[in-house]
Amino acid sequence: MTNDNSDLSSKNRRGQAKGPRDNRWYFRLMAPNTKGDKFAWLDPTSIYINGAAFSDLLDDLCADLDADKIDVVAGLDAMGFVLGAGIATRLGRGFLPVRKAGKLCVETDAASFTNYSGRTQDMEIRLPAFAEGTRVLLVDQWVETGGTMHGAVQLVEQQKGVVAGMVAIVMEENEQTAAYREKYPCVTAIQPGTDLQRQCNAQYLESFKEYDPELAFPV
Repeated sequence: MTNDNSDLSSKNRRGQAKGPRDNRWYFRLMAPNTKGDKFAWLDPTSIYINGAAFSDLLDDLCADLDADKIDVVAGLDAMGFVLGAGIATRLGRGFLPVRKAGKLCVETDAASFTNYSGRTQDMEIRLPAFAEGTRVLLVDQWVETGGTMHGAVQLVEQQKGVVAGMVAIVMEENEQTAAYREKYPCVTAIQPGTDLQRQCNAQYLESFKEYDPELAFPV
């Protein structure tokens, strides 16, 4: 499947112009951090509130995925649950939650990782979660340092599964995420090599200057 970066007239199911593939209309719904350094630098969850935006996001991500090469979709705790479950439903595949440690009431596999804030944490999946050789698509909302994805890769490999690919709204560019793109099929809504990718790397979106929370209200 291919991306269409030139179709300015394409419209979503509500008749709204989507914009070009490298600058979709729903990107401007993402909210800036207003609470300081202890929090992520932006909040993409406003995309999920607006039905047209969430649908367009899923359309873009699933257009680059081949369900025949995926056995199950794994979403990373916590916001990867939202995006992962949506993708799994679109692809007709099951959904496996990758949980923070201590949340599951069954036997688990665990792996340690360092998150975007530099804290070391553990994540878990049920044991067993799948058969050997199962192809697992890993989904997170946003990949900043790549540390959380590293923990998820460990969990899949510990149960002798195969990482079928990675999906996120964006993967910020650094040594770890470059290694992921080299090793796995990676699908992102914000395209590598675009101006928006460069804004994400700098952790500031130009759309923040005109951010209006009402744009994300349910319609």
